[in-house]
Amino acid sequence: MTSRRSAAVVTAGTVLALSGLSAVPASAHGSMTDPVSRVSACYAEGPESPKSAACKAAVAASGTQAFYDWNAVNIANAAGQHRRLIPDGRLCSAGNDKYRGLDLARADWPASRLDSGAHTFRYKGTAPHKGSFELYVTKDGYDPSKPLKWSDLEAKPFLTVTDPGMQNGDYVFRGTVPKKSGRHLIYSIWQRSDSPEAFYTCSDVVFGQDGGSPAPSAGAPTDQQIEDGADQSSVEHGGHGDDDPATGAGHTGTGHTDAGHTGAEGAGAAEAGTAGTGGEGTAAPVSSSSAPAAPATPNAPAPAGASGSGVELAETGGGSTTPYLAIGGAAVLAVGAAVLFGTARRRRA
Repeated sequence: MTSRRSAAVVTAGTVLALSGLSAVPASAHGSMTDPVSRVSACYAEGPESPKSAACKAAVAASGTQAFYDWNAVNIANAAGQHRRLIPDGRLCSAGNDKYRGLDLARADWPASRLDSGAHTFRYKGTAPHKGSFELYVTKDGYDPSKPLKWSDLEAKPFLTVTDPGMQNGDYVFRGTVPKKSGRHLIYSIWQRSDSPEAFYTCSDVVFGQDGGSPAPSAGAPTDQQIEDGADQSSVEHGGHGDDDPATGAGHTGTGHTDAGHTGAEGAGAAEAGTAGTGGEGTAAPVSSSSAPAAPATPNAPAPAGASGSGVELAETGGGSTTPYLAIGGAAVLAVGAAVLFGTARRRRA
């Protein structure tokens, strides 16, 4: 092989390697923490030794790994087709058998107290991206002792918000909760607009008294609990290795990169996040933890903010891992150059 041919091979290999780097899929993760989702509540209790009867049953059904992976109840290729992909009775797991314990029909799930009227919602976004949130509440007469069906939810979301701002790792947005009483469930759909991936949560809530018997109180995981459990999470290792062939449900990695997402991909990834904007309520993203409450504005844009602590926008494009892609690309080029010059030197020798 001549040095010219060697250079061509090395160049082609380098291009392929760099193409592979740029095609790494982006990932997003998270779960509702106000009101607290089932998976978040059980993770907060501790996957190895949950306290509530419902979480003990859920861990017995799903195993502990599902709760260490508390932020990945998703469908990788949802593209807004939530009702088609998720069967009745499996809404809380998003049809993913890994999380089957979340679908247990019982009236003693840890619950959050909730009042009708104005409420500030929080959704822990462990890998933030642009997208839309839709929140549904169960109909009057909802029976938590029966498997949750799509028909148990009100026909339209009571709240829809697009690209809310972030505070300390939480998406934060305001909305108006419909008038309800007793035990209900808030169902959330987070549909990314930069990808077909969507995430789902079930949050058990109680309006007023729960039949005179208080429900176990749901608690969200603390930042320390999230950090402590990170080593046990399989979500950190990327890919969709646990995809459900029937629904496309699976987890992606938190060690993510956005480098593979171009404007064309974002536009073509089914703008499903905007579905349901005809719902009964809209939300105003909360711009700052220190700012006074502002009246709700339909799909108000989140304010720009500095990265790190404080206000942040959900974002696409280069993320925190982008520099590592650049370093990786440089490393590939360096290796290719070394091979090229080494071959050329051997030919001259």
